[in-house]
Amino acid sequence: MNPAKPPSPSSTPGASIEFAIEIEQTDDYAFRVRFDKEQFPPLMMDEPAPLGQDSGPNASRLLAAAVGNCLSASLLFCARKGRIKIGLIRTRVHAHLARNERGRWRVVKLQVEIDPQVPEAEKQNALRCLDLFEDYCVVTESVRRGIPVEVSVKGLEELRVPPPE
Repeated sequence: MNPAKPPSPSSTPGASIEFAIEIEQTDDYAFRVRFDKEQFPPLMMDEPAPLGQDSGPNASRLLAAAVGNCLSASLLFCARKGRIKIGLIRTRVHAHLARNERGRWRVVKLQVEIDPQVPEAEKQNALRCLDLFEDYCVVTESVRRGIPVEVSVKGLEELRVPPPE
């Protein structure tokens, strides 16, 4: 007798998935990102001048790419789930950065334009995806709602003096 196949985390409400990446400084503001899967090559990141040498994308560019990729993949998933035949998808993400009230740069808006090649005969069916696909985009919906980030700095945390009460 074969045991029943357990449900996958992607189909179980309340389930979670975790992964870890490692980032190592290689030079000045350049960092090598190593992903959790051996088949993924390392990614070089760098800051634009005057801080870095602009030898790779910076974090703001990766955030824009992550949002654009996630939305494109979600639209494709919706189309395939609905058996809607679409061609290649091209996506453009326009990131807006501005200084906040403390003078710090922040990503203040991302404008995403998705251009799927939808045959005329499939356009009516594809309209159903417009109301659905964004909700399935892990990254975009997480960014929109804000993600709690816990930070620790090894070797320095214990030196921090608690603020007076």
